[in-house]
Amino acid sequence: MSSSPLNVQLEHYEGPLDLLLDLIRKQQINIYDIPIARITAQYLDYMQRAAALDIELGAEFVYMAATLIHIKSRTLLPRDPELERLSPEEDPRRELVERLLEYERFKSAAEMLQQKRLIEENVWSNPQIQAFLDEEEPGLAVTLFDLVKTFQTVLDRARNRPVYAVEGEDVSVPEMMLRLKDLLEQTPQARPLSVVELFERQATRRAMVAMFLAVLELVKMQAVILTQKDSFGDILIKRSRRFAEVFASAEAMEAIQKGYH
Repeated sequence: MSSSPLNVQLEHYEGPLDLLLDLIRKQQINIYDIPIARITAQYLDYMQRAAALDIELGAEFVYMAATLIHIKSRTLLPRDPELERLSPEEDPRRELVERLLEYERFKSAAEMLQQKRLIEENVWSNPQIQAFLDEEEPGLAVTLFDLVKTFQTVLDRARNRPVYAVEGEDVSVPEMMLRLKDLLEQTPQARPLSVVELFERQATRRAMVAMFLAVLELVKMQAVILTQKDSFGDILIKRSRRFAEVFASAEAMEAIQKGYH
C-alpha cells in the first residue's frame, strides 16, 4: 500500500514551498494544523518519482526534505508532561507554516498582477506610452523587467529584517497612489525619488506590493515617468508634465477604485 494516498502529478514547481502548498491545498488541509507525517511522505514520494524520471531537483528541495523529516521526528518524540507544564514547547511546524503563508501571499499578489494584465498590455504595450516618454528629458529606458527585478531585490532583503505588526497598514492600491501623489508633490521636480527607497519605506511586505502596483498604475495613467541615470543603476520616479492634469480628472481615480474592488 502506498504511503501517500495522493496521486501526485509530476508538475513543474517553482520551489519546495510551491510543491508543499499545492499538496496542502489539493487535499484541503488546514495549513495551521499540517499532518506532517502524511505531507512528508507525499513530498518524499514526489522526489522519488522525479529521480526515477531523471528530473533534477535543486538543492532547496533536498533541504526542505531534511527539514520535514526533522519536524516529523520532533513531533514523534515523547514529551515529559511535567516539563511540558513548566516550559511548553513551541509547535515545531510553526516556522514552516509562517513560510508557507508568506509564500502564498506573494504568489497571490503575482497572480493578481497577471489577472489585471498591467504588466504586458495595459501598461507597457500602450502605444501612447512611447510618445509620452519621448516628450520627457532624455535618460536610459526603464523596462518592466528592470522594475520587477528591483522590486524582487527589495522583497528579498525585507525577509531578513524584523517584522512588526503595524496598526492600520492594510492599505489599498488607490490609497497608496494618493500617498505617492502627495509625496511627489512635496518633492522638487528636479529631485526624483528612488524607487528602492520608496519600496523600503513601507512597513510591511503587503504595503510594498500595494506601492509596486501603485507605481504601475501611475505609469499607465502617464502621471509619472521612470528613469535610470546609469545602466543597472537605481530606478528613479518623478512627476511627468501631465501629472497635475491626470489627478485633476475625477474619472481617472474612480476607474482605479473600481479596478481594485
